[in-house]
Amino acid sequence: MSSKVTAALAGALTLAMYSGLGMAAADPYQLNLPEPQTIIARQIYDQHTLALWICLVIFIGVFGTMFYSVLKHRKDAGYKAANFHHSTTVEIIWTIIPFFILIGMAYPATKTIIAMKDTSSPDITIKTTGYQWKWGYDYITGEGEGISFLSALSTPRAQQENKEAKGENYLLEVDNPLVVPTGKKIRILLTANDVIHAWWVPALGAKQDAIPGFIRDTW
Repeated sequence: MSSKVTAALAGALTLAMYSGLGMAAADPYQLNLPEPQTIIARQIYDQHTLALWICLVIFIGVFGTMFYSVLKHRKDAGYKAANFHHSTTVEIIWTIIPFFILIGMAYPATKTIIAMKDTSSPDITIKTTGYQWKWGYDYITGEGEGISFLSALSTPRAQQENKEAKGENYLLEVDNPLVVPTGKKIRILLTANDVIHAWWVPALGAKQDAIPGFIRDTW
């Protein structure tokens, strides 16, 4: 039996080692969200990281206990199972611990969601209109008031068709980028001219659907 246990542990360690090598070779964005560039994005990033660590601890605890129980308490000849079916103490513990974990995750998440929806007192307001294959921007108030332009994808077609190597900003380059000052609150009014579009800038922590006939906002 000891040789089987040793082989099982060796296999598990080997699998963990190769998994670790894969994680070491991965780009940061493949293991977490993009590096945040705004206060809201930083809060989202930190809460996502916290949730991942909590899930990892739970995963290790659950599967570690399971494998330990399987290996330690295998059924042998003449084995007689214990005659019990529940433990009030254990049931209370595994109810209280998840409750506090959820509260600890929900409280900061709720604060972040409320902050995400607070578009009051902006320094600049920009109307963003989704068109098929491009975006239209109109600076309504603040710096740049009166400026309007269209912004379309400028990634070379050869990259899109895999005829040449993809650039660092593949499918992110545009001919006329939206430019805003740092350290300012920018309110984005979103709508669409034809179909539903998704205005999304991961590093800013902003994603909102632009729907024809409706005006929604984010910042």
